[in-house]
Amino acid sequence: MNTPLSNAGDPAFYTVREAARILRVDSSTLYRAIREDAFPAVQVRTRYVIPAAVLHKLIVEAEAFGGRVDPAAMAAEQRTAREVARLRGGAAW
Repeated sequence: MNTPLSNAGDPAFYTVREAARILRVDSSTLYRAIREDAFPAVQVRTRYVIPAAVLHKLIVEAEAFGGRVDPAAMAAEQRTAREVARLRGGAAW
């Protein structure tokens, strides 16, 4: 499936501003969602970056299902997977 993020030369991560531009939302909206744990992101000290895989998954799911895609559910799934890995003594990554 060809999406705007499927090129081999694409970065692995996007800044919040870049991701917001791709999603056509204001960056403050995306920052708020990240801080509320409603959008998957990686925090590096005081900065957030968005994995390209997250944006790709959103696009693929929106195309495949044609309905509402919930990034908050994706974030919850990631939190659950990290907690399960932590409890099992394995790495979260």
